[in-house]
Amino acid sequence: MTEIHRYVAYSIPTAFLVLALWALVSFLRNKNPNDWFWNLLGAIQVVIAIQVIVGAILFMLGDRPETSGPQWLHYVYGGLFPGALLVFGHRWAQSERFKNIPWVVFGVVAFVCFGLTFRALQTGLGWFAG
Repeated sequence: MTEIHRYVAYSIPTAFLVLALWALVSFLRNKNPNDWFWNLLGAIQVVIAIQVIVGAILFMLGDRPETSGPQWLHYVYGGLFPGALLVFGHRWAQSERFKNIPWVVFGVVAFVCFGLTFRALQTGLGWFAG
């Protein structure tokens, strides 16, 4: 199960980066992204939820990431902060201000989540520096 968690973990920052770049290109072209943008967002959210569940199982089994820094950073960067940002993104995208361009909100959220989940991957693999 640890290997599956590790391999899937590589796809999450990649998907967030693709989503952020997609939103940027759509913004520069002044065109709404197509339905695949929303499908990718939904898929990322499902994969993160599964990763959090698998990570919790691994945690309860005593399989913790080997890192030279604090272990809790892996959990905060990989699950807590991205989850909170996605919830915030959904609430913010529904606001009157962004009613017509909710994908812009998710582009910004995706970019921040890319950085967070990439850092979670680094701490989970023991690449903590500093």
